Amino acid sequence: QVQPVESGGGSVQSGGSLRLSCAASESTWRFGLVGWYRQAPGNKRELVASIVSGENTNYADSVKGRFAISRDTAKNTVFLQMDSLKPEDTGVYYCNSPVPLFQGPWGRGTQVTVSP
Repeated sequence: QVQPVESGGGSVQSGGSLRLSCAASESTWRFGLVGWYRQAPGNKRELVASIVSGENTNYADSVKGRFAISRDTAKNTVFLQMDSLKPEDTGVYYCNSPVPLFQGPWGRGTQVTVSP
């Protein structure tokens, strides 16, 4: 299986925006399910956004209204638009299936750092 490749992270001030991209293999898209995860220092990896069926999306309460997940199926690419960023959004962001049974290998992730 091919690892996904996440990109687009960086350092921004609170209130700023970033757009993350994930170039994924078909295994990451299995059954059309794909998600973005975040791992903050010292914390477990958590699912923050996902496409669960068709174009239906789910978001963690902490990012609802600020983050938007989308995809370009033809290019096997998933995006995460992040607006109104907060320091607690800091972490490494990864893409993979939101269903553990369908998860493929993890990529290296992309670092997001939000300063106050």
